[in-house]
Amino acid sequence: MNKQLINKILITMGFLFLYRLLAYVPVPGVDTAVIASFFDSHAGDALGLLNMFSGNAVERLSIISLGIMPYITASIIMELLAATFPNLAQMKKERDGMVKYMQIIRYATIVITLIQAVGVSIGLQSMTGPTGNSAILVDHNTFIIVSAVSMLAGTMLLMWIGEQITQSGIGNGISLIIFAGIVSAIPSAIGQTISMVNTGAMSFITVLAILALILATVGIIIYVELGERRIPVTYAKKVMMDNQNKRVMNYIPIKVNLSGVIPVIFASAILMFPMTVLSSSSNPTIQAIADVLNPNGYFFNVLTFFFVVFFAYFYASIVFNAKDISDNLKRQGGFIPGVRPGASTAEFLNETASRLTLTGAIYLGLVATLPWVIVKGMGVPFFFGGTAVLIVVQVALDTMRKIEAQVYMSKYETLSAVGL
Repeated sequence: MNKQLINKILITMGFLFLYRLLAYVPVPGVDTAVIASFFDSHAGDALGLLNMFSGNAVERLSIISLGIMPYITASIIMELLAATFPNLAQMKKERDGMVKYMQIIRYATIVITLIQAVGVSIGLQSMTGPTGNSAILVDHNTFIIVSAVSMLAGTMLLMWIGEQITQSGIGNGISLIIFAGIVSAIPSAIGQTISMVNTGAMSFITVLAILALILATVGIIIYVELGERRIPVTYAKKVMMDNQNKRVMNYIPIKVNLSGVIPVIFASAILMFPMTVLSSSSNPTIQAIADVLNPNGYFFNVLTFFFVVFFAYFYASIVFNAKDISDNLKRQGGFIPGVRPGASTAEFLNETASRLTLTGAIYLGLVATLPWVIVKGMGVPFFFGGTAVLIVVQVALDTMRKIEAQVYMSKYETLSAVGL
């Protein structure tokens, strides 16, 4: 392992450590004991899901309690607008335009963060502890301003950390932040499971069944993520070294899951935004709507499935451009056997990608919802989300691929340096 790769890994770990430190910095003016007692009774609802994605920062009302989700929500909005307006899509393709595009996302993140922060601050005004003491220790109007500024600063810090990891570290920074938040909750989840077994709330057989379900889910995710369709390509101008009359066969790899973990993260962000705002209200009607969107309800999981499928198709259409691939093949003298170059090749690639995306989208939707349905059917008081497992496994696989790519790159640089 070369020094450059070690430095990238250390930079990534350093920024993730900073992220975990920020999770323990509370918003000024709150009674953290009251907040913790409140979240103990909401571990399985919308707030519990938000708390999981933030690495338990919400139950401490940390300055990063809103997590990276406002940034992801802003990115989703911009992606949808770019798909709708050609001028915005063209801006993304230009170097200077991409800088402006990212700047717009940052400004949108600020607006979304402020809306969510103010909503949370107002909701905390009516929160009391078991003894009746208020969760807010200062004047309410002052607290709204202080908490909004604190949470905005925390989200901006997370956005900066994610960008620094992407540029200077290993892997996608935003995905790794969510990954670290979920993984950080594993020790406490194991402790709670052991406690439930000891108290008789859960049997040991049930624990083994849940463990088997988790392992099966991980195995399915790895199997599908490594699956791809290899479309053969012939380059007429290239010949093999040992046989001048034999054509060289290459291939175009198209993954079963073209969009990766992004659809699941997008679906979670879209569903978490209204949950965060609605859960802060004491209005009975709004509370009833929040109850319908409870992650422990069937309606929420049905919505999750359809959102994941939608974003799988949407993001796959962005990352896979059949026309560009077809044009590149034509310029290089390559063609798919049995398919005419040009428009026919682009149409063939689109049809192939669409069929694979259908399989990949259904797979993502089922993995994100089916484990919860199985555990719910078992009647176990245990929160297990396929979404969390899906994100953890996919981000881990993506990071391992990038580490492997860095290792190979260093080997090629070494060979070229010695003249081989």
